[in-house]
Amino acid sequence: MITPVFRILDYAAALDFYVGWLGFRIDWEQQPVKPYAYVQLSRGEVVLHLSTNPDDGAMGSRVRVVIWGLLAYHNQLLDQNKPYHRPALLPASWSALVLEMEVFDPFGNCIVFCEAAGLKSI
Repeated sequence: MITPVFRILDYAAALDFYVGWLGFRIDWEQQPVKPYAYVQLSRGEVVLHLSTNPDDGAMGSRVRVVIWGLLAYHNQLLDQNKPYHRPALLPASWSALVLEMEVFDPFGNCIVFCEAAGLKSI
C-alpha cells in the first residue's frame, strides 16, 4: 500500500475539510505532538496521512484515487453547505471513458477522484 502524506498548516481546518466535508474518518492521530500534529485518515480504501511538520513534504501535492460511485459522491459533496470549492465532474482530458473530480484542500493539496468502466479500485 502507498500512503501519501499531505502537508497542512492548520490541524482543525484540515479535519473540517477531510472529515467534515469529504467524509474521511480518523483512524489514529498524534495531536498535538509538540510541536507537530500527525493523523491518518481513511475513506473506504483511500488512506491519507496529514502532517503539520514542514519536513514531511510540501503543500501542493497531488494524488489520484480510483473509487466507485463517483457521481453519487460528487452529488453528496455539492449538497453540503460548506465553504469549499464546488468540484466539477468531468471526463478526463486523456479519455472520455474516465470521469474525474479534482478536490483541493485549504493548503493546495489535490485529490483527483476518478472512475472508469472496467477499472478496478485498488
